[in-house]
Amino acid sequence: MSREGGWAALNMEFTEKVPRTEFSVVRHWPLIEKVTGINTDILENRPRAVREFVKKWDYGLYWHVYVHREHLEKRGRISKMGHANHSEEQDGKSDFSTERVNAFEDLEEALQLDPWEEYGEFDKKTLIAEMEKDYEEMCHTFPDTLNMGGCYITLFSGLIEIFGWDMLLLALAAEPERFGKVIEGYYRWIKQFFEAYAESRVPVIMIHDDLCWTEGPAAHPEWYRKYIFPYMKKLMEPLKEADKKIIYTSDGNWTVFFDDIVDCGADMVFMEPCADMAAFAEKYGKTHGFVGNADTRVLLYGTKEDIYNEVKRCMDIGKKYPGFVMSVSNHIPPNTPVENALYYNEVYEKLSRR
Repeated sequence: MSREGGWAALNMEFTEKVPRTEFSVVRHWPLIEKVTGINTDILENRPRAVREFVKKWDYGLYWHVYVHREHLEKRGRISKMGHANHSEEQDGKSDFSTERVNAFEDLEEALQLDPWEEYGEFDKKTLIAEMEKDYEEMCHTFPDTLNMGGCYITLFSGLIEIFGWDMLLLALAAEPERFGKVIEGYYRWIKQFFEAYAESRVPVIMIHDDLCWTEGPAAHPEWYRKYIFPYMKKLMEPLKEADKKIIYTSDGNWTVFFDDIVDCGADMVFMEPCADMAAFAEKYGKTHGFVGNADTRVLLYGTKEDIYNEVKRCMDIGKKYPGFVMSVSNHIPPNTPVENALYYNEVYEKLSRR
């Protein structure tokens, strides 16, 4: 089913089998070797092994963005907050980092940032060509799944990259109006990428913006409704006018913002297990796609019975809706026991038939 299933879900069409996608598991080399039979200790084999794994696990769509923090970093100041040891990349290197950089020494310096002046204009024709090349490369690498372009640093996530958490929270609390001008400036800078995607041949756009922590929003919901969502809606407008399909992703518990994101224009949403997928399904399941939301901790620490019940929970919520896509949406990291991941896939295959 693969690509056809992903497209069907995005277009709110029922299929005989619930589509699926996964995160981070394509860096779980022992599991990939077990599933594909390809020796992943040989680094040159890894790209081929990933392609074969995605095909064997029948991904309906592959989460991907092109516009990332590098588009900020190559032009101006950004903060660095370090990075936990999450995975081993295809080249065998770890993503662990202890580097911490505060790009702005004090609040006043942060409030004086002009994002357009700091990070500059990108040539639109070049951007469009790069976005289309990126999409074509994804389609070549994973021809059997639905591919996409997208932006990781949409609004709130972009502010996190620029300021780091400490300065961001200080600025939005201490000087909300002045910081609102900085956010407006960031919107005017980031919209060049959305306008380029609107003119590109890329049909599906992923909008990533981590609005929340596990327990909920990092600021009062009304702050987001004043300073984030009006701009997010404006960013989606050229995509909607160009008839692009829009998928939205946020980490954390963003249940309180379901209505806001739908109003902005998203066609499908990704959510972690801390978000209330049942509530979204009940209100929007007949009109919008949704992806998730099995909990990775069940695969890490649970029994087979626990894993079965977790998949069943998700299927019981989503299976009756055409736009549901199954996923362990807070990642299947490389420390997940191989036998648990294999059993999860077995249960998915068993329960995915409508």
